[in-house]
Amino acid sequence: MDSVNMYIYIPVTMKMKRILRRLFMPVTIKDVAALAGVSPSTVSRTCKDHPSISRQTKEKVRQAMAKLGYEPNFQASSLATQNSRTVGIILPPSEWEAYQNPFYLEMIRGISQYCNQKQYINTVITGQNEDEILQAIKTMARTGLAEGFIVLYSREQDPVLDYLYEEGLLYVLIGKACRNVNQTIYVDNDNVLAGREAAEYLLNLGHVRIACLSGDHFLLYNHDRKMGYMLALAERGIPFDGQLCGEVPAGPEEQDQALEALFAREDRPTAVLVSDDILAVALEKTCIGLGLSIPGDVSILSFNNSLLSRLTFPPLTSVDVNACQLGIEAAAQMISHVENPELVATKIIVPHHLVERESCAGTGRLCGDWDTETI
Repeated sequence: MDSVNMYIYIPVTMKMKRILRRLFMPVTIKDVAALAGVSPSTVSRTCKDHPSISRQTKEKVRQAMAKLGYEPNFQASSLATQNSRTVGIILPPSEWEAYQNPFYLEMIRGISQYCNQKQYINTVITGQNEDEILQAIKTMARTGLAEGFIVLYSREQDPVLDYLYEEGLLYVLIGKACRNVNQTIYVDNDNVLAGREAAEYLLNLGHVRIACLSGDHFLLYNHDRKMGYMLALAERGIPFDGQLCGEVPAGPEEQDQALEALFAREDRPTAVLVSDDILAVALEKTCIGLGLSIPGDVSILSFNNSLLSRLTFPPLTSVDVNACQLGIEAAAQMISHVENPELVATKIIVPHHLVERESCAGTGRLCGDWDTETI
């Protein structure tokens, strides 16, 4: 006898839908925030009965929690109900680079200056990978040791930012927000404009074959500066050559090989736009090793205008992105949102400017025309 499949149709009411949703799709802090009309960080602070949240807002959030059946995690210690007046500063995951990059040090200096004025303290968080950073953040959040976090970098895919957002933790991003843009407080430069102006500067010197080199392409400022470079070329009717653009490896040996390969070409570039001063210093070293004159054979323009740009020979023309000011603005936003949780997510653009030095020259200048006495 053949088996018979039987299906029973049971009408699902709205109440049953809510029950099923709670069973199979747990309510998140974002769901509560959306229903209450507040930010996820406000919900998080309400769960901890933080004194900075008004009584009316707490009541509105608690009503939304009750309606959705949200059960907060009360593992936080009693420290979580107090204002720790501490800001966590998150460096990018790195074994060594982040610790040696003057760009990050300048931002930390700006953050520290502003925090000192407002009687807040800060602590630096980093690790060799995202897992180490996440573990440190979770510990600080669980024990209430930080009011919020300032993230010194912006990537396309970042589990650290995802965790901060999903948990409703207060954070300020230095760099452009890639996701959750309307809910993210961020401080940035107009890096598309900066890349465009830097390329235009080299084009105005008569350069046509301009290379564009950067480090980690997942960092959004590298992508935006490249876009600005491409816009400048397009406006002059110069075809984009993908072989002149590339991501340079972080390792010294791989880095040297990539840079040497660029200048081994018969149609080598006469100018290079470099994403930061550290990479520009490596490029200068490679050029010297190949017997190329700077700027007689190749002009170099970099970003960040750090101490390195002034100590090289010749000194580097560099775009100053005002790293210290980025830190100051980030700290100001952080403390404003700590003390006024109902503020909307703010976006701040810090201006940049080009600092001209001796690493760039027009294409009409021959190698022999370079006069070292002008340095």
